[in-house]
Amino acid sequence: MTPEEIRAATTTTEEKRVLVPSVESRPVPTPTWKAAPKLNKSPLHGLWALTNRDLKKWYKNPIQLFISLIQPVVWLALFGKALNFSAFVSQAPAALQNQIMVSTFGTTSYFSFLSAGMLAFIILFTAAFSGMSVVFDRRFGFMNKALSTPVGRGAVVTGKVLQSVIRSLIQAAIVLGIAVALGMDTTHMTALGIAGAFTILFLMSFGLSSLFVMLALRSSDWQTQMAIINLLNLPLLFASNALLPVKMMPSWLQTVTSLNPVSYANDATRQLLIGATGTSSLLLDFGVMIGFAAILAGLGIVLSWKLLSK
Repeated sequence: MTPEEIRAATTTTEEKRVLVPSVESRPVPTPTWKAAPKLNKSPLHGLWALTNRDLKKWYKNPIQLFISLIQPVVWLALFGKALNFSAFVSQAPAALQNQIMVSTFGTTSYFSFLSAGMLAFIILFTAAFSGMSVVFDRRFGFMNKALSTPVGRGAVVTGKVLQSVIRSLIQAAIVLGIAVALGMDTTHMTALGIAGAFTILFLMSFGLSSLFVMLALRSSDWQTQMAIINLLNLPLLFASNALLPVKMMPSWLQTVTSLNPVSYANDATRQLLIGATGTSSLLLDFGVMIGFAAILAGLGIVLSWKLLSK
């Protein structure tokens, strides 16, 4: 045997342990942990997250926006231009024609009268479909996930309402631009008047969106929700002054129209945008719409605590 083999054979186990360091004695690197992201529990953060989620589905699909604008544009371009009430008094002197039109519609142009009503039209139909988002979120399971987060139930409902309000106002602004391009009277338009008109439209949209979201809190059937939309939309539209002035309606319908909040929104919008003679004062119009929005928004939040569940 060689000297190296003899030395290896005579080396004891303890010596081998000294010569070969054990695994346990080797230094172990200390793992570094990243700090967990801070959870933002602000109610406004959760409210905006829910609102923006629904808005993304809208502004990332421009076809949906285009389709939603077809109906009011058709009403303006076809119905508004075809129904020329000035032709009925065309044989009268110009001064008398204007007097008849103003006494009937509050303005000399029926097209301008209808254009202001179309703003409430687009608000009404956009708000009506705000409840459909609740129905589909419930059917596809997102509602259960939202209710499992720290976000309050009132914020879930308010987020649905706000996304509908934002969509409604954007579409109303587009419709107003189209109406002006088609010949709507702009002689009485001012920046303050436009701001006031969109304030009243905001209140109308907030109240109506709260109403339709409230009606959808316990619904998981989209057919039921569509039936509710069809049941309420047309009476709210035709039992208002959106298309025709109140004085042209029978007395019983005038009473119904006076109870319809859409009529007060139309009245204020026409006064602010086209300088039409109002059937009520602007102060009354704003008072009715503020009360309408506050009552329905409050009911929606209160009912969400009782009806909105997993």
